[in-house]
Amino acid sequence: MGEDALTNQPALPEALDGAEVCVLIDNVSDGMSTLPDGVTDEVTNLMEAGATAFTGEGLCVACWGLSLVVTGRIGDRKHSILFDAGPAGFAIDHNTPRLGVPMGGIEAIVLSHGHIDHAGGITTALRHINAANGGRPVPVLVNPGMFASRGEFLSEGDVFPLEDIPKPEAITEAGGRVVNDGEARLLFEDMFYLSGEIPRVTPYEAGLPGHLKRNVDDTDWEPDPWLLDERFLAVNVRGKGVIVFSACSHAGIINVLTHARELFDPVPLYGVMGGFHLAGSTCEKIIPETVEDLKDFDLKMIVPGHCTGWRAVHALLNAFGEEIVVPSAVGRLHDF
Repeated sequence: MGEDALTNQPALPEALDGAEVCVLIDNVSDGMSTLPDGVTDEVTNLMEAGATAFTGEGLCVACWGLSLVVTGRIGDRKHSILFDAGPAGFAIDHNTPRLGVPMGGIEAIVLSHGHIDHAGGITTALRHINAANGGRPVPVLVNPGMFASRGEFLSEGDVFPLEDIPKPEAITEAGGRVVNDGEARLLFEDMFYLSGEIPRVTPYEAGLPGHLKRNVDDTDWEPDPWLLDERFLAVNVRGKGVIVFSACSHAGIINVLTHARELFDPVPLYGVMGGFHLAGSTCEKIIPETVEDLKDFDLKMIVPGHCTGWRAVHALLNAFGEEIVVPSAVGRLHDF
């Protein structure tokens, strides 16, 4: 893939004929719940990939983190991106062959932000992709703010450090071509939109209080509640509208969608998928305001996963119903 596939010009992504999303990694396993048209369950997808019996070893691994394989198509043109890589390589090793994910068809990896539950599996993912594509380097889109060491402030005054995500050198060694740029851009014949910094405009979405990062001199910790390195991915599906993939929504899911609506106007927002970060004692307090403000976007599909939390999922289901809210689970395939 040449440099021209990554276009530094924020504009509307081209309308796709369709988009397919494979949930490679998520917190939840649910292979039995009935699903709406356009979504297939884990067991069905395992069978499609070649499973001939229901076995424990044959099931996908669910773990704290997120990884989506997003494929856009226009006519006979098709491009696939890995959006985040989960917390660790074992989940990539386990799930990709069972789901039959065509790793050689993944042409780039986008990391949404610098947390290990979204980036820990990247070197393993790169090895799988390189083994399947003949050793061709894979663009890995990151931004400079992702690589600081981070931690959480404990009530006793101590700091609980978070594992660092793999550094650019490790990504390169594993077969990636690091593209370190924080600006918005279009990807692959303008099929995908990768955001720049997300404006924080809502009065109640305050990021992640207690979140810290090492300072520039690496001599001490400093507050980092806003996680300004966070980005979202989006596609525009013809006849439906824009689907936003927000991996963790540390910016606040209302801030994410507000920015997306402004960017893509007059194309409407159709759906949102990913982690909404409404779990935990601080974030659960804003569930009522978040659910109320989501109504303003008139979304046709809401797919909460990863860090959304069961309380927020229940609130979303109560507010929007099962025709719109389809909780995410590992191994599912969404066809938009």
